[in-house]
Amino acid sequence: MNKIPNRQAICEVLMEKAASDRDIVVLCSDSRGSASLAPFAQAFPRQFVETGIAEQNLVSISAGMAKCGKKAFAASPACFLSTRSYEQCKVDCAYSNTNVKLIGISGGVSYGALGMSHHSAQDIAAMSAIPNMRVYLPSDRHQTRKLVEALLEDQKPAYIRVGRNPVEDIYSEDDTPFEMDHATVLREGTDAVIIACGEMVRPARLAAEKLAQEGISAAVLDMYCVKPLDTAAVIKAAENAKVVVTVEEHAPFGGLGAAVAQVVGMHCPRRVCCMALPDAPVITGTSQEVFDHYGLNAEGIARQVKDCLAK
Repeated sequence: MNKIPNRQAICEVLMEKAASDRDIVVLCSDSRGSASLAPFAQAFPRQFVETGIAEQNLVSISAGMAKCGKKAFAASPACFLSTRSYEQCKVDCAYSNTNVKLIGISGGVSYGALGMSHHSAQDIAAMSAIPNMRVYLPSDRHQTRKLVEALLEDQKPAYIRVGRNPVEDIYSEDDTPFEMDHATVLREGTDAVIIACGEMVRPARLAAEKLAQEGISAAVLDMYCVKPLDTAAVIKAAENAKVVVTVEEHAPFGGLGAAVAQVVGMHCPRRVCCMALPDAPVITGTSQEVFDHYGLNAEGIARQVKDCLAK
């Protein structure tokens, strides 16, 4: 079982690259421990900035350093980064098209038992609505590594959301197909296509395997790039299927499901069923307990696909 969370994979890449690139800087809002970035702070103290619990300052300082030529990675809990510092993300980073990579740690319901104040179930919608802001939800540590390596090569702002806990590997160190801003096709299918992002990708693939045992052919797309959405991949998969099911650890409005439905409705009308967290305060519990409660697991996804096909 994998014990390395995606946030640790981010730290590992940044440490590898920072050894030879002094322009890489990491900033935290009293979150180096929860972001797994303490090793970076210890190894590269002159390339690390601690702002304290001040998310607005975190983003603005990152933007200022980026304008001075630095490659800034700003890490803070997703629930705070996407709300308390929203204006700074919009103006200092996106409006100025500044090279700041915003890392939303413990995204979705990672803080489960702490309740709605610590859940980030609206961040995909909020960040996607900002012009020039890209939004990424990598599905495992291997894809996270590929994504961070790619982001180090460009100079545009981005928001990367990762969970708190380790997730089971979908890919491997030697086999991680990755193309920037292009979905990864995990499975081909002709009855349905399941499009998922982040931690929902693994249960989506498991659901497709369960459906196959019942004679239902379901394709699976790992849509780690929620914005820019890989519209070509969505259209191709939808055209080859009868229904489209989206799965996300997010509120039902303005996220992956909404983006996919918009594309499908415009280019290749099909029934689209969107699976998400409810439009209500989410129950408290571990991530898995929350997922199980709302059917965001392999069984629930498989059931939704069958229900969608039956309508």
